[in-house]
Amino acid sequence: MTPTRKQPIFFVSGASGVGKSSACEILFRKETDYLVLESDLLWEERYNHPEDNYRDFRRLWLRVCANAAQIGKPVVLCGCTTPEQYETCPERELFAETHYLAVVCSDAELERRMREGRGITDPAWLESSRHFNRWLREHGPGLTPPVRLVEADGLTAEETAEQIEAWIRSALRESNGKESTT
Repeated sequence: MTPTRKQPIFFVSGASGVGKSSACEILFRKETDYLVLESDLLWEERYNHPEDNYRDFRRLWLRVCANAAQIGKPVVLCGCTTPEQYETCPERELFAETHYLAVVCSDAELERRMREGRGITDPAWLESSRHFNRWLREHGPGLTPPVRLVEADGLTAEETAEQIEAWIRSALRESNGKESTT
């Protein structure tokens, strides 16, 4: 099936442990104007191909999201990502617009959240998350399309969710909530 209702898609990214999934879970439970999905739901080792930017996994998610958007609502996909991982896929054309946001925080706060909140102590995982978090903070706003940053230091999951929701609603207002048909 080829989707006929093109909706915007919103990507909420961030390093492991930064709080993006907790915030998105809050949106998932309360929101009725858009669909919130967690990309880890479909992860399998067969998609673990960093050399091609996890292309098969990204393409799968774009098809799932385009199909889900046929009910006439935008989709918010939560998971670690960068724009080029989706923007280069042919399925990107199934959406009217793409929007990217990353939840970021200081290295100290990220490590605290990973250790205390998730029980992650693996040094390699901690360093990988710190590295991605720093990269998003330094490069995200300059990417194409740009990645809006939400600084989560000192924010609760609810406050982070509020900032994400405000970003989504603002983008929807800017596009006048238009949906296009092909």
